[in-house]
Amino acid sequence: MKIEKEAEEILKKFSEALQDIPQLEETYYLVDNLNRERKDEAHEKDSTKILRNAQVDEDGNVIVEKGKWTG
Repeated sequence: MKIEKEAEEILKKFSEALQDIPQLEETYYLVDNLNRERKDEAHEKDSTKILRNAQVDEDGNVIVEKGKWTG
């Protein structure tokens, strides 16, 4: 099949490219900021920012496109 042939060619080129990468020892990084937390704060929501670019009809209703995947 054409797809299998193309996949084999991609893998062949990838393995050839990997041969140019030098062998290195593994390195480990210790990061001191694991599991950092932030305060759980509520922020004031401004709906005008959200609706700034929305299409609105003459009655003030937001015009949206029906999802193509729905029936």
